Amino acid sequence: MDFTSRRRKTRQVKVGSLTLGGGAPITIQAMCSKEAKTPKAIISQILQFEKEGCDLVRIAVPNLEIARAIPEIKKKIHIPLVADIHFDFRLAIEAINNGADKIRINPGNIGNVERVEQILAAARKYKTALRLGVNSGSLETDLLEKFGRPSSEALVASALRWVKIFEKNKFKNFVISIKSSGVRETVEAYEMIAKKCNYPLHLGVTEAGIPPYGSLKSAIGIGALLLLGIGDTIRVSLSSDDPVEQVRVAHQILKSVGLYNKEPEIIACPSCGRTEIDVIALAKEIEKRVAKIKKPLKIAVMGCTVNGPGEAREADFGIAGGRGQGAIFKKGKIIKWIPEAELVDEFMKIIEESL
Repeated sequence: MDFTSRRRKTRQVKVGSLTLGGGAPITIQAMCSKEAKTPKAIISQILQFEKEGCDLVRIAVPNLEIARAIPEIKKKIHIPLVADIHFDFRLAIEAINNGADKIRINPGNIGNVERVEQILAAARKYKTALRLGVNSGSLETDLLEKFGRPSSEALVASALRWVKIFEKNKFKNFVISIKSSGVRETVEAYEMIAKKCNYPLHLGVTEAGIPPYGSLKSAIGIGALLLLGIGDTIRVSLSSDDPVEQVRVAHQILKSVGLYNKEPEIIACPSCGRTEIDVIALAKEIEKRVAKIKKPLKIAVMGCTVNGPGEAREADFGIAGGRGQGAIFKKGKIIKWIPEAELVDEFMKIIEESL
């Protein structure tokens, strides 16, 4: 099934040079880590994100120094910049005045409606996009009392409350996120909000945790929604020593649901008792070698010739291991047998000659 045809139809929101929603490609976001506290450190980390294929980046703006450094940061990077604001509406306005492409706010922690309306006025003036963020940690007190806990229903009620306020202020250039640290609650909330309005949706499981569990939670939650046709931009929230891991996991999620076609996808068998070749080492080496290819190929590394080519017949290119040698196949058909020591080099040669 082509899941791209099932994507929810939304309004379009411009964020710098990017378009979110309305059928535009799903974008990958990342957020700079706590170590990136100075403009120089922020720029360095964003450039790392860019190398991994990040489409837009969010930075924390906890003070005026960072808000006023936005022009300096934007001169050195090549993707749109999102300013993350909590509590202080003045920082949001300062970030807008200094050229942030998008502002992320959780209206529930800004203080009151009047302060949110001041942010909307500034964003409208400069045509700055906003993300209306709702999560379990910023839910309004009256909704917590009404629903008893930060349930999916409570999160959606909060989001819709603020959607009405945004629309009342004639502001529609925004994206919505409704995140919980629970996968089930996150999926339920996004399914509900998708039926209630047509704004683009930013997907993520908040505070997902450390890899690999955090990666799995994100993959299940984000992947489930993407397969339902819900979602326009994603961010993987991980507690990781390497913040670039956010982008890597996001790529894998989009690849796994057939929504990322800028680079090869590697599939590999689980290395059962029939395996006659070092599948794991082969897969790692091939993954490293094909990283430079920027085309949507499916490449298979299979451990035996019993079922390998047949099980991976949809792959563009593949290897099936034998005793001391391997078969190179294309679209399920074996085209050449090569000694194991020469297998990877010959395999890459065949791929490159075919491109």
